Amino acid sequence: MLICAYDGERKGYSVMQRITEDIKTGQLKQIYLLYGDEGYLVRQYRDRLSEAMLGGGDKMNVNCYEGKGVSVPEIIDMAETLPFFADRRVIILENTELFKSGGEKLAEYLKSPAQSSSFIISEREVDKRSGLYKTIKKYGYAAEFGRQDAKTLQKWVLGILKKEKKQISAQTLSMFLEGCGDDMENIRKELEKLLCYTLDREVVTEDDVKEICVPQIQNHIFDMIEAIAAGNSERALRLYYDLLALREPPMRILALIGRQFNMLLQVKELAEKGYPQALIAEKVGLHGFVAGKYMKQAAGFKMPFLKQALEDCVQADYDIKSGRLAERLSVELLIVKYGSRGKERT
Repeated sequence: MLICAYDGERKGYSVMQRITEDIKTGQLKQIYLLYGDEGYLVRQYRDRLSEAMLGGGDKMNVNCYEGKGVSVPEIIDMAETLPFFADRRVIILENTELFKSGGEKLAEYLKSPAQSSSFIISEREVDKRSGLYKTIKKYGYAAEFGRQDAKTLQKWVLGILKKEKKQISAQTLSMFLEGCGDDMENIRKELEKLLCYTLDREVVTEDDVKEICVPQIQNHIFDMIEAIAAGNSERALRLYYDLLALREPPMRILALIGRQFNMLLQVKELAEKGYPQALIAEKVGLHGFVAGKYMKQAAGFKMPFLKQALEDCVQADYDIKSGRLAERLSVELLIVKYGSRGKERT
């Protein structure tokens, strides 16, 4: 069964609806803080706000400051400088870490900034206890852009496909999103590749997704744990070497293996308590279409096995950092150990 694309792309996006409404009505705040894990949305709304604030004016009235160590006095001086043949100057601050420290002077200034200047501040993380955050919350608008849930991502992808006059089955869409993860920037890139590949066709198929889309590292880790569960240390090692060939550092791979075992442990505990799939997904931070896979994988392990595996990941990390074992070898030994213990898992 083919499903058509979704018309109401912004339905349910309260933060995005609010900013969109501000832009549409022209009732813009003087200060916007955009933050959160979903950098794609932060950048999209940063650009939309900047264009709206300029109102068609010259982009020479846009001043950008990026990174830790920006000069707050310099930012304030620029804000006090009248825009060049325009009504407004737009000041963009990105990843300054001023919400962690050093933002006191800016917080004080933003209580009563020059009327000719507007601020767009984007950060990955903010301390909501900071004076700067509280000031913006009071005098402007703070918008958090977190990772989107499965339903929202599906609607977003379908909206893009509709514009390109493409169709996709529900099963193929789920497979596509499972392979891409929940990062919208990555989803968008993979989707562009898929659209180019299917340029002369209306329907996107599973074979198209398999041929074009690059599996995410987390999928390799999932498959590696699946191989360990099956007692197939040879396949688990092959997946490990594939990751090394992709220039993934062994320490990062170890961290992801540990995260996977920890996730399985949490999922198994909740499943044994009788929690339904939707609630398990919510509690451990998984998308609905992924939670089912984790529940199935977790069912193949006993609790003591998962706890010991997690402890051994911590020990491997210690062995590497203390110099007892080389990074690559330490991870190899862990994979071989648990691959050979696969029969003990249940």
